[in-house]
Amino acid sequence: MSKIDGERAFLSVNIAVLTVSDSRTEANDTSGRTLVELIARDGHKVVDKRIVTDDADLLVAQLKRWIADPEIDVVISTGGTGLTGRDVTAEAFHAVYEKEIAGFGELFRQLSFAKIGTSTIQSRATGGVAHGTYLFALPGSPGACRDAWEDILRWQLDSRHLPCNLVELMPRLLEHLKPKG
Repeated sequence: MSKIDGERAFLSVNIAVLTVSDSRTEANDTSGRTLVELIARDGHKVVDKRIVTDDADLLVAQLKRWIADPEIDVVISTGGTGLTGRDVTAEAFHAVYEKEIAGFGELFRQLSFAKIGTSTIQSRATGGVAHGTYLFALPGSPGACRDAWEDILRWQLDSRHLPCNLVELMPRLLEHLKPKG
């Protein structure tokens, strides 16, 4: 169960939101808009938002730009996690991961199963870390974005969450890059 320690300080994190779609525009991007609203509601800052077509090379390039930006702590995408030929988000994310957070996709599908049953197997939601930046790829529906945020990410991105959270690990994510000796 999620527990917040009222003695700990809340630390806002900087989040970039990416919608992956061949058909979405700012006017009809309901999933991206849902994420932006939930992120802001919970005290975090959306520092960038983009829409990129279902093209693995374009996705990797955008992810690398955000990973290289020291102002971005987390990237959350919506769309392109299905099974069709145009769904390449999972491949793009895996191409940049240093470490996969396998439990994210597993937990997302477990929670999703309670709502949509066996149809959850069609989701390739995924999470990982690259150069100190957390990366999460969600399905392209507002409901899936809401579920992932409300049931997983809002807690793991809250520095007050017990017994542990992803925010408290941020200072240590680049340890492998520090010179030894």
